[in-house]
Amino acid sequence: MRNIIPFAPLLLPDIATVRLKAKALAMLEAIVSPDWEYRYYSFDAHWGDGEEMASMRNGSGDDCFLLFGSFGAAIKGFAHDASDACNNDLAAAVRIQLPQAFASFLNEPAFSMHSVSYCYWSRTEDPGWHKVACANCVSTGVDDGSSKLAVLCEPAASYVAFANEYYEIELPLSSVQRIYEHGLLTEELVKALNPGLDFAEARKFAAEIGYPCV
Repeated sequence: MRNIIPFAPLLLPDIATVRLKAKALAMLEAIVSPDWEYRYYSFDAHWGDGEEMASMRNGSGDDCFLLFGSFGAAIKGFAHDASDACNNDLAAAVRIQLPQAFASFLNEPAFSMHSVSYCYWSRTEDPGWHKVACANCVSTGVDDGSSKLAVLCEPAASYVAFANEYYEIELPLSSVQRIYEHGLLTEELVKALNPGLDFAEARKFAAEIGYPCV
């Protein structure tokens, strides 16, 4: 995968911006990689009652889950080669430090909360994001896997580069930019990104993601 500058939590945008970027990435992935099991980025706008979920999976055991709800948002990530990937103290710290309002996030089996190398959270009223700290963790100052979250801060050109390396395809920057801006999904836009994808299928994906479509 491409090299990314080490990520600092304060660089994360506000919750609304993170949510929109996660949806844009998922819409691009759904178009480029129609088979869900092979997608790197996904988004479920109907995850639970008043909750939405975004995920990242690299196919090599690393993952990231983002849960959005009335409580705010939380991010749990696991990088198998991170220093604290199997640190039980970090997993315990996540449960101690997140407020009770995040119970649905902490207790979701699909998130594998026992396998964690980083965790961030933000209540709706918070001005920024908090990172779970652990006194017995050794990853301070080094990449714990959260550098992959930089994609939530990067421009459309970063996805063009990602698709070129990961899927070995060339995508038109202007079309990717339209998705990043949440431009209305049209058949013309879909065909520009994947000529082989039926528009009816793309519309179904958009409904699942909660992306605007004609």
